[in-house]
Amino acid sequence: MSNALAIAAVTAVLRGLLDNAVIDNSVSNAVGDRVKVTSLPPDLVIQGSSNAKPQLNIFLYNVAQNQGWRNVGLPSRDGRGDRLTNPPLALDLYYLLTAYAKPDFGSEILLGYAMQTLHEMPVLNRDLIRRSLEPTSPVDDDLLPPAAGDLSASDLAEQVELIKITPHQVSIEEISKLWSTFQTNYRQSVVYHVSVVLIESKYQTKSPLPVLTRGIPDPATGRDRGIISQPSLLPPFPALEEINIPNRQPAVRMGEVLTFKGHHLGGDKVMVRLTHVRSSRTLGLLDTSDATPAGFQFQIPPDPASPPVPPDSSLNPDNWEIGLYSIAAIIQRAGKPDRATNELSVALAPLIKSIDPPDVTDDVVTLTVKCSPKVWKSQKVTLVIGEREINAEPITLEKTDTLTFKSANLTSGKQWARLRVDGVESILIDRSGSLPAYDPTQQVIIP
Repeated sequence: MSNALAIAAVTAVLRGLLDNAVIDNSVSNAVGDRVKVTSLPPDLVIQGSSNAKPQLNIFLYNVAQNQGWRNVGLPSRDGRGDRLTNPPLALDLYYLLTAYAKPDFGSEILLGYAMQTLHEMPVLNRDLIRRSLEPTSPVDDDLLPPAAGDLSASDLAEQVELIKITPHQVSIEEISKLWSTFQTNYRQSVVYHVSVVLIESKYQTKSPLPVLTRGIPDPATGRDRGIISQPSLLPPFPALEEINIPNRQPAVRMGEVLTFKGHHLGGDKVMVRLTHVRSSRTLGLLDTSDATPAGFQFQIPPDPASPPVPPDSSLNPDNWEIGLYSIAAIIQRAGKPDRATNELSVALAPLIKSIDPPDVTDDVVTLTVKCSPKVWKSQKVTLVIGEREINAEPITLEKTDTLTFKSANLTSGKQWARLRVDGVESILIDRSGSLPAYDPTQQVIIP
């Protein structure tokens, strides 16, 4: 692709093209004087003096991003922030071609030859660009841009897209505003659209090594199996689609069974990996039951564990933390690498095992709650009695299943109780029947 000199190079090529047309067609004889071809802003073209020469001026008045290339090859970086690709800067150029001459019909003659030249050369081929930027014969210095020698390094002829020239229709109002911007007198002029200029980024990128094999090698031949197609809209890799919690509850409790559904879940062994979202603690791989390609079941370890398990085991309920978990299945097949599915989320809710009879002292009610699993010291814990939310007393142990709450002016009588840990509430509604109902075991009597 071309570099930052490409814009100037396009202007130089267009100016050279018009220069050659003036010489080849003897336009100077037609207008009675030598014709100059320039690329100046219109306000710098001097035509008021008595010795002013006929002149063709091609001026780049607007540069815009090309819509077709704008979103091609967006910048991308790897995990370390290193650049992987360099999208080109794609530009459309808009030129104003103006003719200046004193004699009658002189401007029209100049404009006619210039427009005929651009009409017959709608595409700037690579040889033309190279010849224009690297002239081999001596030419009058007035006919070449001062920096023409530097523009040969633009690599304009090497870019993937050829430069195309098309007339650009503008209304009288637009051309009037354009010349008003130049703050100079209007002259016969036309507008051309030149596209597309691709400027390559100067940043270095990484180029990955070629791929040697595709797919798992065939044990018999040792060659790669290549791409495997299947007559199905399902992806060929294992994936989880949903998790069903018993009785359509919003969260699961210790000892309950989760049912996973998906596809391509069959294997010699299917394990479950759970990661606590808040603390990022990951429990070890746990066995599932009744695994089929369409799904499997997984039981949350009961509390207390039966039989006793080692302290550091994932089956030990003391290692489970109330809150939101991210769950993935690990599919193990003989002779193949383990495959991990996508992750789904499920909340582990606390279970209120018991609430001791409230202790009332000076209108302050003290409630002692036993829960499952244990609450960790870093967790935020509240108890909702009716509609009143009470913060737990400070937890001094790293993990505890006994919590204390104190509050004044609680409404006396039977009240529904909910334990909330890190935003996950204990389950108050029983959904096992045909209609939802409050769980009568989740009540406390306030004196």
